[in-house]
Amino acid sequence: MLIVGGTVVDVDGERRADVRIGDDGRIAEVGADLPARNGETVHDASGKYVIPGGVDAHTHLHLELGAVSVSDDVASGTAAAACGGTTTVIEYVTANRGQRPLDALAIWRSKVEGAAIDYGFHMTFTEAITEGDVADCVEEGITSFKLYMAYPDSLQVDDGVIVDVLKATGKHGGLVTIHAENGSAISSLQREALLAGRTGVIEHSRTRPAILEGEATARAALLAEMVGAPIYIVHLSSAPALAAVRAAQERGVDVRAETCPQYLHLDTVDLERLDGENFVCTPPLRDSWHREELWEGLGRGWLHTVATDHCPFWMHDRRIGTMGRPEGWENFTEIPGGLPGIETRLTLVWAGVRAGHISIADWVRLCAEAPARTFGLWPRKGALRPGFDADVVVWDPNREQALDADALHMRTDHSPYAGQVAIGWPSLVMLRGKVVADDGRFVGQTGWGRYQARDQVFHAP
Repeated sequence: MLIVGGTVVDVDGERRADVRIGDDGRIAEVGADLPARNGETVHDASGKYVIPGGVDAHTHLHLELGAVSVSDDVASGTAAAACGGTTTVIEYVTANRGQRPLDALAIWRSKVEGAAIDYGFHMTFTEAITEGDVADCVEEGITSFKLYMAYPDSLQVDDGVIVDVLKATGKHGGLVTIHAENGSAISSLQREALLAGRTGVIEHSRTRPAILEGEATARAALLAEMVGAPIYIVHLSSAPALAAVRAAQERGVDVRAETCPQYLHLDTVDLERLDGENFVCTPPLRDSWHREELWEGLGRGWLHTVATDHCPFWMHDRRIGTMGRPEGWENFTEIPGGLPGIETRLTLVWAGVRAGHISIADWVRLCAEAPARTFGLWPRKGALRPGFDADVVVWDPNREQALDADALHMRTDHSPYAGQVAIGWPSLVMLRGKVVADDGRFVGQTGWGRYQARDQVFHAP
């Protein structure tokens, strides 16, 4: 295919150029006024932007929380991602306490055969591990590792484990990602709320205050500074956490951070709605003023990427909660947390371009280039350069798209953005040279996605 007439935007800048896609599924040529060859399909992208396929570095397409599971599976979630302009996802594998990491990986691998787009894995450790565990994962192409500073009953590790994993991962060229909240302090606040009879949805936010995200983020950065290893903060949601990242960066610590669309568009008012349980995520939604701080962080480069933390649930499962109570959850700690977003990420970040918060170049960097570089997908993904995979999105900046659940492809019966109409949506999405979405419709194939083994993470520009 030859894509003509569009404005190409990627790491090499914004320019009027055509894009030729070779028979091998890679970018063959990028340049002005390329002549069509015999038998070559020509796609007119006049008035549109041509960008690299999005990379979503934070998804949960196979996750169980007590009595309930996420509503999307790999097939439905990756098809929805394609419709929204994402062509690669990195899924979190969790090795539960007492479980060998490679055994957990085998379970996740059995679930991904229906992937419609390319995918990779992060590995989550929930207890002390050996350097051999890290080496085993690296051999399987997994070079990023998650640790939790929250959920002491199931996921949280102490600072000693964080230091040990930072050291082991650094020896193997990997990157540690951190869920930064002070879990022990949160548990204290939760117990206090329950003893006082404060059980409603809003208490989810009140017992996970932003100051405890900021404290944990600062502590994680200090530990990384001490070890001399890079670190990546996932789903940053608040101004105190952003301030901690910025302070660490200014003193030379290699700390990167992602935020998510829900923190850029939603706030605590949504938790006080009658259907507030459908807006529970962790970290929680914050007061609205935090949004402006996050947008500024994206524009100034303090925040490095935008991912989704895609983790949707049916409304029925939200109501019965993690304990599976037919009469409904008893208190806020039983509400499964997570929001749908794998399909709507690019358009929700594009809204920041329309509002003047970020530039078009920022948008492409945050949603494609930076996650590809950070997580070892470069130089295959994240740019429209010859030799890169032909993951190409033709973006129509004026196309309107309803954000109601029934207008999208994610497997969920509610949308956090119901009633809203986005302006800006893909008109064409290609994965390795094959069209997978056309004018908002999924036209790809389940199983077309390939596993992306990563041998080194974080490639600097």
